[in-house]
Amino acid sequence: MRSQEMAPPAHAAPPAQVTPEAREAIPEARQVSASARQTLPARPEAPADSSPEDRRPANKPRLRILDGLRLLAALAVVGWHLIAAPTAGWAEAGVRDFGPFAAVAKYGWLGVELFFLISGFVICLSSWGRRVGDFAASRVMRLYPAYWLAVLASAAVLALFGAREVTWPQTAANLTMLQNPLGVADVDPSYWTLAVELRFYLLFAIVVALGVTYRRVVYFCVIWLAVSVFVSGQPWLAWLISAENVPYFVAGMALFLVHRFGGTPLLWGIVTASWLVALYRVDSHLTAALGEHGSDEWIPAALIVTGFFALMSLIAAGFGSRISRPWLVTAGALTYPLYLLHQTLGVTVIGGLRGHVPGWLILIALVTGLLGLAWLVHRYVERPVAAWLKRAAASSLVAMRTAR
Repeated sequence: MRSQEMAPPAHAAPPAQVTPEAREAIPEARQVSASARQTLPARPEAPADSSPEDRRPANKPRLRILDGLRLLAALAVVGWHLIAAPTAGWAEAGVRDFGPFAAVAKYGWLGVELFFLISGFVICLSSWGRRVGDFAASRVMRLYPAYWLAVLASAAVLALFGAREVTWPQTAANLTMLQNPLGVADVDPSYWTLAVELRFYLLFAIVVALGVTYRRVVYFCVIWLAVSVFVSGQPWLAWLISAENVPYFVAGMALFLVHRFGGTPLLWGIVTASWLVALYRVDSHLTAALGEHGSDEWIPAALIVTGFFALMSLIAAGFGSRISRPWLVTAGALTYPLYLLHQTLGVTVIGGLRGHVPGWLILIALVTGLLGLAWLVHRYVERPVAAWLKRAAASSLVAMRTAR
């Protein structure tokens, strides 16, 4: 059967006969062809010592360990707000009932610093090769769906149970996520970090508009960190560039470059400088969280921050790259809705049940319920609304880019 498939059709012309003269000329023709190939320019290859600027980042698997870290950071912040923070709603005796757990939760506010470290890493990763419109659309799709629901839910809870006064203009301003520059109070105090993230995105959008490259990210890191130090005496400018939190974003971006291109003395120098500036700023962050404090609070906080930098450095160097548990992706997806919903809802529930139900039972039921609510928001709000926003953004960008 195979011989029949390979046989020429009946109407095909007979094969041409090769004359002895032509047969003798074949080796000579091959020599000429070989010499011609030698004269062709060789295929360009990147030299062994080419700079990272000349190389695209190598494709690497998703770092699922970062998803797990994000959830741990969120749970740390939840622990702070619902156990140890002055606004948690427990009387002093109630806080003591949690024993050593309360002592650990006292530093849970540092989970925000870990968020910012991871954010610098992930934003640098996700913006590579993107145009500024696509970058902006991706940030809108990521931030707004769950946030809109959280603002409305928190405002409704506050209006119904009267824990704090909230107005319609305040809610409207919060729905834009621009309440901070507008001078409007956050519906939920946790939202202050979103204003910091937005300022980071706006600044980094300059790099995205130019085209994200190794060299430009390094320039951005060095300049942003230096400016954040020099503007310390200029409150408005310090706020505009998020000076207090710059070290974490910068270190995260530098560690992404280490992860994708390999470490260099310059990159590790940026990480080290960021770590030292972060240690200096721990004192002002402690004051914002705890009020008056002594060195006995600074040392544990500084050690935790140092641990964050060390852990992220290990991840950048390859540690945890083989961790691929599927549940870590779900854990990462729960992080943002959990963060948005936990404080107003949690403190309201504590205020209603304190004194009637044991504290530990309230806390366990509350965290379990908040995690379940976060999953529902992710599944039935974030995903469908983000899909709609993606389609809307795609058509809008096409219209903008093709308009004359």
